[in-house]
Amino acid sequence: MIESYTIEQMYDLSQTIAAQLFDGATYPWEVLPKIKDFIANLGPTLPKDKFEQRGEHVWVAKSATVFDSAYIGDYCIIDEEAEVRQCAFIRGNAIVGKGAVVGNSTELKNVVLFNKVQVPHYNYVGDSILGNFAHMGAGSITSNVKSDKKLVVIKDGEEKIETGLKKIGAMLGDNVEVGCNSVLNPGTVIGRWTNIYPTSCVRGCIPANHIYKDADHIVEKKIQDND
Repeated sequence: MIESYTIEQMYDLSQTIAAQLFDGATYPWEVLPKIKDFIANLGPTLPKDKFEQRGEHVWVAKSATVFDSAYIGDYCIIDEEAEVRQCAFIRGNAIVGKGAVVGNSTELKNVVLFNKVQVPHYNYVGDSILGNFAHMGAGSITSNVKSDKKLVVIKDGEEKIETGLKKIGAMLGDNVEVGCNSVLNPGTVIGRWTNIYPTSCVRGCIPANHIYKDADHIVEKKIQDND
């Protein structure tokens, strides 16, 4: 059921500087059009002893590591202890959480990365929300525009939500693991603690605490008894 993919079900909002962005929203994709304005309003309020302003709408934590070859576009906040590695391309409208890693040749656009997110190797993440400790393996990407250029519809079986948005990448819940070289198609939503096998082509809603092997094999994780 699509009701299983609400903001409350998918995210610990204490693990992002952008918690107030989600106020009044039910589903995470609803906040995508608001990211730019949110950054413009939040940036000037950030403590000057912890953040430095590097552009008209760019704020970088003094404890963050940003390599000289990284590109940071307009409307961006990089939180404390984050690492933006060589040749990263942050196009704009991006919030990078505490301790997050944006890796070599990774591209971000209109995204919120919660704390401790890792997109460390050749990833494209556009129009997406990645929850606390979410990790995208090398070469995995979010596809954010349908090939027919129609508006994105969120689908869970026979259930559908019309988003009214042309661009939606993926909504990853907390602790989601995406295997290397996977493609998350427009409007993919993945619940907390779910693992995606490498080289997967994923679409629709994938429930929390599952393993996605392929579209016909999505299995619930077994709970191990440590006694």
